[in-house]
Amino acid sequence: MGTRGGLNRGRIIKALHKRPFNANNLSESLKLNYRTVTHHLNILEENKVVTSVGEKYGKIYMLSDSMEKNYSEFDNIWIQLVED
Repeated sequence: MGTRGGLNRGRIIKALHKRPFNANNLSESLKLNYRTVTHHLNILEENKVVTSVGEKYGKIYMLSDSMEKNYSEFDNIWIQLVED
């Protein structure tokens, strides 16, 4: 979260906690550039924070099981960052 782009990744995690999204819908919902969203989704997927199903353009992203289990810890960190 403290890294460059961490706030956008945090926003993506918050959105995916509510429901799965594809990259296009996520970029529209968060009002972020599509390429920015796909970049962050790739990082989150490499770090096993999100998982995906489907092909390249129809790919749907959701939080991984381990992220869902630890979501309350993420939320506590998020609250501290946003309030500062």
